[in-house]
Amino acid sequence: VTESLPISLQSCQCLAWKPRPVGVWPRPGESQHVVAGYSDGTVRVFSVSRTEMELKMHPHAAALTAVTYSTDGEMILSGGKDGIVAVSSPRTGMTIHVLADHRGSPITVLQCTRKQYHDFGVEGGELWLATSSDRRVSVWASDWLQDKCELLDWLSFPAPAGPEGLDSLPPSLAAFCPWEHGVLVYVGFGLQKEALFYSLRKKQV
Repeated sequence: VTESLPISLQSCQCLAWKPRPVGVWPRPGESQHVVAGYSDGTVRVFSVSRTEMELKMHPHAAALTAVTYSTDGEMILSGGKDGIVAVSSPRTGMTIHVLADHRGSPITVLQCTRKQYHDFGVEGGELWLATSSDRRVSVWASDWLQDKCELLDWLSFPAPAGPEGLDSLPPSLAAFCPWEHGVLVYVGFGLQKEALFYSLRKKQV
């Protein structure tokens, strides 16, 4: 997808497809969209069928390192090199939430998944996680229509001592387990090469 304006000073760092609502079949001529995060801190939404940019937002002061849509496609979550996470509306172009919990460490993963409304004792129909390069993972429950965003869990995995900076180490990555509800898997640098499965219900690996 190319943009009609020159972007020689910026580079695209991350991409995500807009999800289709569950149970909704594609309509003839319906446009697919992709969101892209750029090194100048901008988020841009492109129509694939029209091969043009439809929206440009600037929610970050630092380069973007991760971007995703909410499960219903109504919000865009973006994370920057400075650890800031922004939640923006592609309908209005406005940023409605700014989360600084990971400040100081680049965001490596943002992922959203559906949940039952009262799962885990919190309201909202969506779970999402943010992972930063310093081996921290935050898990949130949200209801964007009600302007609710609640921290559900905070994971800090121990890191080995070393002279290297975070930039020279493998990235910290986390994802919700697709076959077991309420479980996420984490991989990154550590004392051993391992994948850790964490239960949000039991609060343990």
